[in-house]
Amino acid sequence: MESRITDLFLSLTPERVLDAVEAAGLDCAPVCHPLNSFENRVYDVLLRDGSRIVAKFYRPGRWSQAQIQEEHAFMAELVEDEVPICGLRPFPDGTTLKRIDDVWYCLYDRFGGRAPEDLDDETVERLGMMAARIHNVGARRDAPARIRITADTYIRDDLAWLALNDLLPAHLRGRFTKAANAIADLADRLLKGVPTFRIHGDFHAGNVLVRDNRFHVLDFDDMVVGPAVQDLWLLLPGRDPHTMRQREVFLEAYEQFRAFDRSTLDLVEPLRGMRRVHYAAWLARRWHDPIFPATWPQFGTEDWWTAETTDLEDVLAHVTEGGVATGNGPDDSEALTNADLFWDWDGAPQSVETAEVQPDSAAPSFGGSTSDGTTSDEGLP
Repeated sequence: MESRITDLFLSLTPERVLDAVEAAGLDCAPVCHPLNSFENRVYDVLLRDGSRIVAKFYRPGRWSQAQIQEEHAFMAELVEDEVPICGLRPFPDGTTLKRIDDVWYCLYDRFGGRAPEDLDDETVERLGMMAARIHNVGARRDAPARIRITADTYIRDDLAWLALNDLLPAHLRGRFTKAANAIADLADRLLKGVPTFRIHGDFHAGNVLVRDNRFHVLDFDDMVVGPAVQDLWLLLPGRDPHTMRQREVFLEAYEQFRAFDRSTLDLVEPLRGMRRVHYAAWLARRWHDPIFPATWPQFGTEDWWTAETTDLEDVLAHVTEGGVATGNGPDDSEALTNADLFWDWDGAPQSVETAEVQPDSAAPSFGGSTSDGTTSDEGLP
């Protein structure tokens, strides 16, 4: 059954997309463009009244109905609190989630703008205040069905899956596993007692849209229950002095709206390591989708796993040397860039028009792609 649904998802056609939007009660013109997307399938649809919407079809098996509804509920609460996000477009019956061929889908209004070209201090300050406002809403209630950021969900479960499928090269298996487990053990200790609540989960510059000097946050598809610091380090991932100074700019702005426990900055390096393991497994789990081999042709090669193992050991070294997460340890000779943390980042500002963006939204071979609901004017319709 699951295989059949996945096949339907991978073979979605514009005609089937129009059928889905029409079935939901909207009058479509015969115009539908697929948009670049990795995790989900996203289409730009023209309506008979001349307006355009974005239809997002969720990858089967990733999120349950309850998990998607918790994402939508969080977004609705943010809109109600006037937090500037690119929100959902309700269907005519007032709901935000429907299903066709057992594939869940939702709608967004098109929304124009571009990702910030430069994270200067003013931008970082504004994003700090925005993150705090998102967290204020997120802390009001739980999302029991949603994933928690833990060492189990972001490392141990993925290691077990990689081992079960024999994906790690034999000569690297011990090193990779040892470093990952050491980071997991450290994360267990550092996460103990740290407040967790609904957060964006993937709050980096590619998921921010700027238009007429107004900022809007995009893409809540990776919403998780986790510590506040997750939405800081992904925006400012470097270890260099400039990044450390900008983290303080972010935090001072954040604390205008919400308190922040600076001791949790010690979680930055473990969270970095957790992300590396989690995304290695994510790529492997998606390899049956033709988009993934075309976009990451080096994935799974010996060179790729060697680099990942070395990077994971580097994270562990920074943790054991101490203090780097709070800026008190040794400086890197070279600042980390987005390309070090987002495997598909091409470094160029992306122009987007619609509703959401994710880390996989800027792959060189796909222009400004999305996994959840955006178009890009650079290489896209």
